[in-house]
Amino acid sequence: MPTPAFLPRWLIAALVASWLAPVGWTAQAQGASAAGADPRARLARMHQAANERNYQGTMVFTAGGAVSSSSVAHFAVGDQSYERIESLDGRLQKIYRHNDAVHTLWPQSRVAVVEKRDSGNKRRPLLQTVEARALDQYELRPEGRERIAGRDADVFLLKPRDDWRYAQRLWADVASGLMLRADVLGADKRVLESSAFSEVEIGVKPQPESVLQPLRKLSGYRILRAQQDRIALDAEGWSLSRPLPGFSLVSSVRRPMQAMAESDTRPPEPVLQAVYSDGLTHVSLFIEKYDSTRHRKDVDAQLGATATLMQRRGDHWLTAMGDVPVATLRVLLDSLERRR
Repeated sequence: MPTPAFLPRWLIAALVASWLAPVGWTAQAQGASAAGADPRARLARMHQAANERNYQGTMVFTAGGAVSSSSVAHFAVGDQSYERIESLDGRLQKIYRHNDAVHTLWPQSRVAVVEKRDSGNKRRPLLQTVEARALDQYELRPEGRERIAGRDADVFLLKPRDDWRYAQRLWADVASGLMLRADVLGADKRVLESSAFSEVEIGVKPQPESVLQPLRKLSGYRILRAQQDRIALDAEGWSLSRPLPGFSLVSSVRRPMQAMAESDTRPPEPVLQAVYSDGLTHVSLFIEKYDSTRHRKDVDAQLGATATLMQRRGDHWLTAMGDVPVATLRVLLDSLERRR
């Protein structure tokens, strides 16, 4: 998804970690047919396709009037998972994933960021998936069948059961269950953000070397390693006075504000990151030390479906971000309390 230009570089990089946050999923209906299955089986089939199918194609992202496209590929070979995402517009960026290891490359500046996802599920893809538990917060409504990227797709509306989240319209490939398009809808049903394959091949021959080979050719790159440690927010002196409605904590880590270069001798300042999920969308909370040279004023912004709130809280700077209404982020920040 496009990222607001005013965000600090460490936060842009940290967004990748929110996509990789561990999320539980129970395959209650693996292998079920999408046409006649119950709602949970339909979502389970979509989730399974994203993890286990081999596919490649071009995906187009639209948000806030901005359009960008990326070449994407996903391969599953036994218990090994491989993925690549390469930007086709603007500054060249390449993301390669092999199991839990994620490499983000900027060829023009010869910089590579190496991260380890905070998850035991090495098959979970970078691209969006939907969990069956999302039906606790959304109602799934079939809306017929359409063609996406030359393929027949079943269309579903995930309508929220409250005002704390956005509706999403999904297009799932009839033959495989793979999600071909996802639109985030505002309260007026206007499309806030869309991601869709413009062309896609499903069931391709796996090409793991297309992921592994570029990682063997990093000579001349400045390697930055983004280390992160699992933490408990309450152990760090933070807690929520009330839970974010419908969201549960899926990951909490301490990570550097900037990735650490191999030549660095001093570790960078840390930031705490907590990721919450309702099974469909994620909300990220970042807590760092206040720095007057970087933190000039509070931020309240929205680009497409992505809302961002930044504010000072005593000696700390708080950031909340997610594809949710601004009111949802306000509840999160207002309920965050410093215990010590």
